[in-house]
Amino acid sequence: MTTRRLFLAAGIAALSISPGLVLAQSPIQELKIMAPAGPGGGWDGAARSIQQVLTETKAVRSVQVNNVTGAGGTIGLAQFINNAKGDPSQLMVNGITMVGAILTNKSPVSLDQVTPLARLTGDPLVIVVPAESPHKSVKDFVAAIKADVARVTWAGGSAGGADHILAALVTKVAGADAGKVNYVAFSGGGEALAAMLGGRVTAGVSGYGEFEGQIKAGKLRALAISSGKRLEGVDVPTLKELGYDVEVVNWRAVMAPAGINADQKAQLTRLFDGMVASSEWKALLKARGWDDYYLAGEPFAAFLKEEQVRVGDILKTIGLVK
Repeated sequence: MTTRRLFLAAGIAALSISPGLVLAQSPIQELKIMAPAGPGGGWDGAARSIQQVLTETKAVRSVQVNNVTGAGGTIGLAQFINNAKGDPSQLMVNGITMVGAILTNKSPVSLDQVTPLARLTGDPLVIVVPAESPHKSVKDFVAAIKADVARVTWAGGSAGGADHILAALVTKVAGADAGKVNYVAFSGGGEALAAMLGGRVTAGVSGYGEFEGQIKAGKLRALAISSGKRLEGVDVPTLKELGYDVEVVNWRAVMAPAGINADQKAQLTRLFDGMVASSEWKALLKARGWDDYYLAGEPFAAFLKEEQVRVGDILKTIGLVK
C-alpha cells in the first residue's frame, strides 16, 4: 500500500471511531437555540445544557442561546415559526408546558408548524413549601386545599404547563374544584423561587433539580414528587406511594423549523444522537437530576401527537380548557 493510501485509510479509521470528528464535518456548524422562556427556568437550562455539551464535544463550532419570554412559550413559538422557516441552524427547545399553553392561551400558532427532532429529558416535578410553612406533609397540604382552595396559592411555570397541570390534579384529588386552583404563573424558575422564599405563595412546583439547592439548604421543604418512582438518592416520596393517583413528567425536547429538507433533518438527528451518547451529556443529566428520555425522529413525532391529545383531555377535565 502506498504512503498516500495508508494516510487515507488512517484518516477514515479515525473518523469512524470518533463521533465528534464525524459531526465536525457536518455543514451545520453554527446553531442558534431559542429558549422560549426567561433565564433560570427549565427550557433555559435545557438550551444551555445543549450549548455546553455540543461545544465541549466539538460537535459544532458555536451555539448561541436566546430567550424569548411570554405566554407559556407561544410568543417564542410564533417568532420561531415566522423567522426560522427552512433554516436548519435555528432550533427551539420546548416541552409539555408549551403543549398546554397553546391550548390555554388559544394560540394562533401550533406545533404542527415546526419539525419535531427529539425528546431529550424527563424531569419529575416536586411540590415544595417554605421551610416555615405549617404544611409538614402532603396530607396537611391536601387538607388545606380541601378546606379553602382559594387560600392555597401555587407558584410555577407558565399557565397550562406541567406545573399548572400538577397543581390542578392535586387540587382535584383533594376534593376541591380544579378549575378554581389558585395558580400564579412565572416565566422563570428564579421568580417562582423568590415568591416562595418571600412568603408570597403557599407552595411551588418545578423540576426537582431547580429546587434541589434550596431543599438541601433547608430553605424549602419537599412534600412529594410527581414521577412514578422515587428519584435515585432523593428521600422524597412520590404522590402515588402516598395514595394520590397523580403522575406528571415534565419532558423537554428540541424542535427544528418547518421547511428543512430530509438531509438537513437527518444531519440534526445525527447531531443529537451523538450528543446524548456522549459521556458529557450523561454526566450533565446526573448532575441536574434529569432522566434520559431520548426519543428521536418519527417515534418522537408520533409521541408528540399523542401527548397533544392527552394534555388536551387533562386540561378539559380540570376546567382549564373548554
